[in-house]
Amino acid sequence: MTSERREGGPKRNKGFDATHDLIVTAAARLISQKGVDGLSMAAVSRAVGINRTTLYYHFDDREALLAAVKLWSSEQLGRGFAPQAPQRERIDHITRFVLENAELIKLWLDDFIAPGDIRDHYPHWEKLVSGMANQPDTPEEDAIDPEVYCTILLTAAFIAPRIYQQSVRPDLSPEAVIEKFRHEHQRTLRRDGLSSE
Repeated sequence: MTSERREGGPKRNKGFDATHDLIVTAAARLISQKGVDGLSMAAVSRAVGINRTTLYYHFDDREALLAAVKLWSSEQLGRGFAPQAPQRERIDHITRFVLENAELIKLWLDDFIAPGDIRDHYPHWEKLVSGMANQPDTPEEDAIDPEVYCTILLTAAFIAPRIYQQSVRPDLSPEAVIEKFRHEHQRTLRRDGLSSE
């Protein structure tokens, strides 16, 4: 179901949102396991244990379901930039999500690198850039370009852990990769005067 129908449609029963969330997470799990080509409405209805009529009540078609999965992925990645969580947890969350959901990241990256406004694909962009731009006591000649810096930061966060695990150090456990990336992200942020942690 399109988000417009979901938000502005007729009154729903109490289980609607829970079922909707189950559908999206089941679709995300299927994509992570089998790739985007493995996603079908029939497979999702089987995974959730609902009939296709119920599934189509929530999503008009496969494309609407894919859009919901992309939004869910963006929200999961966005949790890594939530300022209320400690920096260590945020960095670990992103790295873990990238390592555990390679197929979802590929799907999300297709949109991330596509032409168009980044805010359409990554709704936390403005908050991230403004956070990097507001660095006090930095001489102008040493100031970062917040948009370029954030582009580098996001690219490193969303692509580098997978490359490192698959091609550089396949001998390391996911937890070891997460620890190494946390250390390096924090070191870089401290070096650039963007973190005291």
